[in-house]
Amino acid sequence: MPRRSAGILLHRRGPAGAEVLLGHMGGPFWARKDDGAWSIPKGEYAAEEDPEAAARREFAEELGSPVPAGDLVPLGELRASGKVLAVWTVEGDLDATACRSNTFSLEWPPRSGRMQEFPEIDRAAWFDLAAARVKLVKGQVPFLDRLAALLAG
Repeated sequence: MPRRSAGILLHRRGPAGAEVLLGHMGGPFWARKDDGAWSIPKGEYAAEEDPEAAARREFAEELGSPVPAGDLVPLGELRASGKVLAVWTVEGDLDATACRSNTFSLEWPPRSGRMQEFPEIDRAAWFDLAAARVKLVKGQVPFLDRLAALLAG
């Protein structure tokens, strides 16, 4: 059975159209990368857990804020990085500069015996859909198409 992840793609209407809130992946592997190093706030969940509840929990853990009020609209599922990823969207606004993520432990440098803490998301930012296509990890880009289609009606 594949691992499963769930996330929420927050969107708002900006001056040039739709914008989405993405998180830059934390840790030493992603530290010097930008294009292709951003993600929809998401995380793994257990088989017995409700995916939407998991998406809400992961959003709060990775951004330090609950999901803004509103009805979540499903954008469906897809396979990305060996996982099945389910994503919802909701319109809302957050101060990206105020986002604070939970952390994870990693032995760094490798084989050093030293454990260090790194944020899961080291920063967040709003991007229009064209910029988001460049910033987002490739496996998640189809969710931008699904959001654009939804917003187009």
